[in-house]
Amino acid sequence: MRLQAYALCSVAVIILAGCVSSGTHDQTVAELDQARKASAKTATDFDSYKKQSTAQFAALEGDKTKLSNDLLASQSANAKLQRELDQTRGSLDTALASRRDLEEDVRKIRAETTGMERLNGELRRERDILQTKLDEQQQSYDASKQDLETKLKAEQATVASLQNDKELLITRAMGATDELAKAQKRMGELEAEAARAKDLDKRLADLQKRTGELETDASRAKELEQRLSQRDIEVGKLTQGGQTLAAEKEALAAEKERLEKERAAKEAEIQRLTKTQEDLTKSLQAQIDKGDIKIKQVRDRLTINMVEKVLFNSGQAQVKPEGLKVLKQVADVVKNVNDKQIRIEGHTDNVRIGGKLKEKFPTNWELSTARATNVVRYFIEQGGVNPANFEAVGYADTRPVAENETDAGRTENRRIEIVLFPKDLSAIASEIKQ
Repeated sequence: MRLQAYALCSVAVIILAGCVSSGTHDQTVAELDQARKASAKTATDFDSYKKQSTAQFAALEGDKTKLSNDLLASQSANAKLQRELDQTRGSLDTALASRRDLEEDVRKIRAETTGMERLNGELRRERDILQTKLDEQQQSYDASKQDLETKLKAEQATVASLQNDKELLITRAMGATDELAKAQKRMGELEAEAARAKDLDKRLADLQKRTGELETDASRAKELEQRLSQRDIEVGKLTQGGQTLAAEKEALAAEKERLEKERAAKEAEIQRLTKTQEDLTKSLQAQIDKGDIKIKQVRDRLTINMVEKVLFNSGQAQVKPEGLKVLKQVADVVKNVNDKQIRIEGHTDNVRIGGKLKEKFPTNWELSTARATNVVRYFIEQGGVNPANFEAVGYADTRPVAENETDAGRTENRRIEIVLFPKDLSAIASEIKQ
């Protein structure tokens, strides 16, 4: 448009100025025509440029919109990346804290390992002490056995003396009156009674081996007392030699009284042990139902059999936490038992110890003994059981309860047995009398 206006102005100037000549006029007209064509082309070019500019502007607007959308998307992605970065930093902080905790746990484990090594040294020293005590108890047992044999010989001599007195009375009765002849018949009965007395004396010497027959012996003693009462009437009619039989009666009566006391003590002991078995069975019912623990009572002897996995991990002598809970249940019951000796027995299978474990336990003897000792220590230090009641012994694989050729059999043989057995009967009777 501006070019067209410029061209018209130029034409007007030329017209106003006038024509100098026709040639100049024609030239001017030609120039004007060229200017008009140039103006028209310029207008066309301007319209084309305008359309092209409009299209480019629209494209730029589209690019602007797209760039705005891309910017928004980029900002959203940046925000997401920032959140993920914050989460990653938090996870990293947590991981670093966990690593510090692990390092602290490692330091604690190293400290505990050092403590366990010291504890193992103490256990070895205590094992030596226990072995010394065991030797002393064996010597005491041998001395007691020798003393009992001496007493048995003295009692046998007493019975022989009674037999001699009986024969003397028979000799005197042969030369007596008719009354003594009748008494001689009675003396035959007395001879049978003397034989029974001799038999009773033998049974008394075997008392600790057959305590289950005490009630029968007491019944026989009662029958003997009745017969002795009848014999006392007959003895009054005999010569002065019958006084020996009266003394025998007193001795038998005293023996009967002693048997009665021991029988009562034994019955009370068995009743207490039965109550202990019932309490243990109730406390350990879950393990008994699984077959991991067996409790057996044979009159005055109670055995608690625990397979290895209840108390220990394989190849270890330290009682595991689950095992400590089981020992606590047992300790709560046996700490009230004061009339029994408690022996903790460690048993293994016949598989030899190998690898690094051999440095700690060269053989099954050391492993079984260490396990028994650790159980005793728990009962004394944590369970409150009287130390004087305890014995600890390791038997290794010398006392299996099943064949070692199968896994099941070896599992049964790897065990701890807690055995409650009687103390000296005479001591128990004295406690009851007091």
